[in-house]
Amino acid sequence: MDNATFRDFGKAAIDFVADYMENIRDCDVLPSVKPGYLFDLLPNELPEKPENWQDILKDINRVIKPGITHWQSPNMHAYYPTACSFPSIVGDMISSGFSVIGFSWICSPACTELEVVVMDWLAKFLKLPQHFLHSSEGPGGGIIQGTASEAVLVAMLSAREQTVRRMMQTHPELSESDIRGKLVAYSSDQSNSCIERDALLAAVPIRLLSTGDDLVLTGDILEQAINEDIANGFIPIICIATVGTTGTCAFDDLPSLGKVCNERGIWLHVDAAYAGAALALEEYKELRNGFELVDSLNFNLHKFLLVHFDCSAMWLKDANKVVDSFNVDRIYLKHKFEGQTQIPDFRHWQIPLGRRFRALKVWITLRTYGAEGLKAHIRKHITLAQRFEKYVLADSRFELITERTLGLVCFRPKGSNKYTTDLLNCLVERKKIYLIQATYRDKNFLRFVVCGMDPKPEDIDFAWREIRDQYSMLINEEKLLTLGKTDMGAIVKQLSTDIKISANKDKEKVK
Repeated sequence: MDNATFRDFGKAAIDFVADYMENIRDCDVLPSVKPGYLFDLLPNELPEKPENWQDILKDINRVIKPGITHWQSPNMHAYYPTACSFPSIVGDMISSGFSVIGFSWICSPACTELEVVVMDWLAKFLKLPQHFLHSSEGPGGGIIQGTASEAVLVAMLSAREQTVRRMMQTHPELSESDIRGKLVAYSSDQSNSCIERDALLAAVPIRLLSTGDDLVLTGDILEQAINEDIANGFIPIICIATVGTTGTCAFDDLPSLGKVCNERGIWLHVDAAYAGAALALEEYKELRNGFELVDSLNFNLHKFLLVHFDCSAMWLKDANKVVDSFNVDRIYLKHKFEGQTQIPDFRHWQIPLGRRFRALKVWITLRTYGAEGLKAHIRKHITLAQRFEKYVLADSRFELITERTLGLVCFRPKGSNKYTTDLLNCLVERKKIYLIQATYRDKNFLRFVVCGMDPKPEDIDFAWREIRDQYSMLINEEKLLTLGKTDMGAIVKQLSTDIKISANKDKEKVK
């Protein structure tokens, strides 16, 4: 493919993406394919002769798009947002064109130095403590990891190695294998599954501590577990707290956890993958309490800040502890400027050796929106979630499980768990909107999250109508089965009446 053909293909691809985004509401949010659908549509071996790009682009529409779950659709309300924006896409495209592998400064100085700049920008935007900035005195700083899973694993491995080295010095009577066999980590039973998985990868047993009715991990809960383990000969190394849990977006008590961890010499990491962006808003300034006590934290720009996957920001109070744990030098990695500046070699701060130029898409996105635009985007999600919350509160058949938090509303039909599960199955089968369920105190509930690249109030209205009408259908079907009625005409007529009455009540109550 020469330059001229690349220009044509690239322009057509941009048009394809723009058309896709512009018309995404026309697509069912979930695909209608079955497992293995693609194997029957593609040949078993690669083509012997080159194919033209026009045919390839047609096949994206023919075989790929039908199998896509449309994460950028405003009708996607499952999990948490997967952010995207046109500036971010352009940044990634240019980064792909440069195709640098920035494992050291000399491999592309701009790749490293731009990351230093944007990580300090973000730290100031979120009003993090000064020691997390590259520009501050001390060994702290930020790095762009791929995902929250990587960030947590980096923290866990660093805490493990630092603890092993310290214990070998203070307890020479213990062998290294003895020490490693006694290590233990802590987190909440509400934490993301990646934390439990990272513990498996790090070969460190982890205790998922039970929380109270508020689903918050506190210092008292942690301290009790630490005392039990120390009494049994175990060695605590790290606690992973969560700001914005997966199930209900609960916030662990950082001040009390930080106090315990600092007193005990235990690493405290904060996973703020979704809710961390709210630190930028003054109306959520209380979330910043306790961050001065943590050793590391992460939040995903690809959840709330318009930069697409993968892009997880991580900050370290003392990056030297990570560098000491991961540093392996070979002669081919050295360069003449090494050691002459304070510029980091980020290969020592992460799991892989190589790294992509992610900072470019972050830089372009931050400049395009500015601090005001980013805050407005976060507030828009919150406002739209408040709109949905009002609909739930206006319908006596439904209840909130917890208070709305940021862009998440946790709700359910009143009554048995069967109503929640049946409603979800119905919604998923229709594919017009997508939600998932979770459990709180033996109650199944639905998580409604504001997602999509450009959600609007009418998208929230559409989602509520779909939920309300499908639940009305389920209730009337149940009445039919219970009463044994056979007059289907009467049932349909009654259903139509119920839906109209419910819609009118919703409009009045929301007003």
